[in-house]
This record gives sequence, structure tokens and C-alpha cells, in this order.
Amino acid sequence: MTEGNFVDYVKLFVRSGNGGKGSIHLHREKYIDKGGPDGGDGGRGGHIIIRANHQMWTLYKYKFKKHFSAGNGEHGSKNRKSGSQGDDCIIEVPVGTVVRDTKTNKIIFEITDNNQEKILLEGGLGGQGNWHFKSSVRQTPRYAQPGLEGNNLQITLELKLLADVGLVGLPNAGKSTLLATLTSAKPKIADYEFTTLKPNLGIVQNYDFQSYVIADIPGIIKGASSGRGLGHYFLRHIERNSILLFVIPSDTKNLKEEYNILLNELKTYNLELLDKDYVVILSKSDLLDLELEKKYAEEMKSIFKDIPHLIVSSITRHNLNELKDLLWKMLNK
Repeated sequence: MTEGNFVDYVKLFVRSGNGGKGSIHLHREKYIDKGGPDGGDGGRGGHIIIRANHQMWTLYKYKFKKHFSAGNGEHGSKNRKSGSQGDDCIIEVPVGTVVRDTKTNKIIFEITDNNQEKILLEGGLGGQGNWHFKSSVRQTPRYAQPGLEGNNLQITLELKLLADVGLVGLPNAGKSTLLATLTSAKPKIADYEFTTLKPNLGIVQNYDFQSYVIADIPGIIKGASSGRGLGHYFLRHIERNSILLFVIPSDTKNLKEEYNILLNELKTYNLELLDKDYVVILSKSDLLDLELEKKYAEEMKSIFKDIPHLIVSSITRHNLNELKDLLWKMLNK
């Protein structure tokens, strides 16, 4: 999937259907002069329904189509016949989509399970026909209820990726190269910061047809939790990852400081991210000689005492099999 096809944020205008009018009709039949009122009820307007589809990965389907309307209910007719209900409008979204009211920015609901359906807007009720209003005093009512109008709403759809492992790191840390090496994904790779501007997904094939999904998140910078560098758009994608894989390049100036920057941004954005499992890797080990690699190994051992850690290289594939096995064990512990 190309970067331009990954759409994770769209605004839509939706309208539910109007209810049909109740019928004003007096029964007429041969040999029956005064059959009384028999106007039927109007049909309900169509609902706006959000449905999860696990075969969808992005919101690209709604990149250009922004307006959705449900069908109107039909009017009632004679012989107490009710009008047909309006057609529901079903909007399919990927699993992991958050639906917000655009004006208030409040979350209406989240879609987290395949085939899960939720009614976003209910259609207007159909009006009652005139036979409902007959009485001993008013035997031939010549009025009926109009149908209720549908509702309008502007909504924002936000996709939070559902992946097993999320790559976390500063720009140009080697996350995209690691994803390309571990999976069949083909992210854009270049030697400058913010090469990745959209998340990328890849499937890691392990032994015996076992697999899991890795998400490459655009680089996090200091202040991302406050929105700096589009931080909010990036950070939301790691909220639903089971494991966070911290990627720190071997050419870092300060290993501990870089890790603390990443950890602090996650903590400031959402404290629940601290409850996830972490793995820390030092990438680009092909740039190190043996002595420097040993030095980094000792430093990581002292800093990350209770956190699994490895020194890897996407170029030479150093320790990549060990990393795949480690992630698989953590996902299935």
C-alpha cells in the first residue's frame, strides 16, 4: 500500500431518513357507505449505521466521498397499510475506528470487533394514520401525523491501528528498514528525518505458519504528546498495540536520554501506555565495531534491567531471528 493510500482521518456528513406521513383516508367499498377512517402509518426513515469490516485497513474509501444519506420512509396508504421503512445507510470502517462528533470533538463510540454494528443516527419515526384518532366523538378524523425528520451530523472517523507490535523511536532510527527486513512491507526508506509520514503495517512470518503484525509509526519527537510534529496523529496508533518496540539507533548521543524522551512522551500522552510490554533494541549495529558493541551491551544491561533488549542490524540481520522469537514468546505468554 502506497503512503498516499493510507487514510486514517476523515470527516463525513451524514443524514438519517425522514419518516413517512400517516395517511388520511376514509374506507370506501361497495355497499359500505361510511366505512370510517383507515389511513395507514408512515414508514420509519433509514438509520445511519457504522459497521466494522476486518478486511478494510484504512479509511481510503472515504477520501473523496463525504456525504451519506439514508432512505426516507414511505407514506401510509388506505386499508391501514403502513409505508415501507427507508433503506438504512451502512458505513463500513476498519476495526479500531473511533467515531467523534466533529463540532464537540467528543467520542460517540469506538468500533473494536469485526462485524460490530452501531446505530449512529436513527431515522425519523413515521406518522400515524388517521384511524388512530377515531373516537366516539370524532368518528371521521381528517388529519394524520406527519413523519419526523431525520437527523444531520458531521462526524470524524479516526483509525487507531490494531497491531501486535508497534515500533517507537525518534525520526531516522531505522524503524522502516527494520519493518522492511522483517516483513514483506515496502515502506519509503531514506537517510533523512520524517521519511515516514504515514503508518505502515507488515506481517512477520514465524515458524510453523505463525505470524503477527508490526506497525511502523512515524518518528516521535520531543513534545509530540503536546501535538508537536503532528504528535497526536502519530501517537494514537500505538494505543492498541500489545507490545511497544523501542528502536534506538547505535549512533545516538545518549542511549538513556533518548529512551527517556520516548517514554516521557508516551506517559504524557496516555498513562495507560505504561502498562504495555516493552522491548528495547539498539539498531544499526553494523556501524559498530566489536568493542563498541560490547560497551553498548553492558550499558543496555545496566539501564534496562527488567526490560528485554537486543542489539540488532537490519542490514546484516544480526539478532533478527532472536528478536522475532522474543516478540512471539511475549505475545503468547
